[in-house]
Amino acid sequence: MHKNVHQYYLYILSNKYNGTLYIGVTNDLERRMFEHKNKLIEGFSKRYDLDRLIYFETFQYINDAIKREKNMKKWKRQWKINLIEEDNPNWYDLSKDWSNLNIV
Repeated sequence: MHKNVHQYYLYILSNKYNGTLYIGVTNDLERRMFEHKNKLIEGFSKRYDLDRLIYFETFQYINDAIKREKNMKKWKRQWKINLIEEDNPNWYDLSKDWSNLNIV
C-alpha cells in the first residue's frame, strides 16, 4: 500500500532586491507562482507587485508550514533578510526559469 506524500511550502516573495517582503504557504509552489506572476491573487502581493520568489522551504505537514509562517511573520526584517541571503544573496528569482509560469 502506497501512502500519498504531500508537500507544502513556505515561501518569501519580493518585488526587487531588498524590497518589500511577503511570506506565504501553499501546497503547489509552481501554481502559486503562476498566480502571483500573473496578478491573479488579490491583496498585498498584487498591490506591491511581489512576484519574485526569493526563498522557500519544504514541509511534509501543512501544520508545520503554517507554524513556520506565523513564526517568521513575527521576525524582525533583518532576520528575514539574513535567512534569504544565506542561500540567495542577490535575491535572484528562484522561479525565473520555470517554463510555464509566464503563460497566461
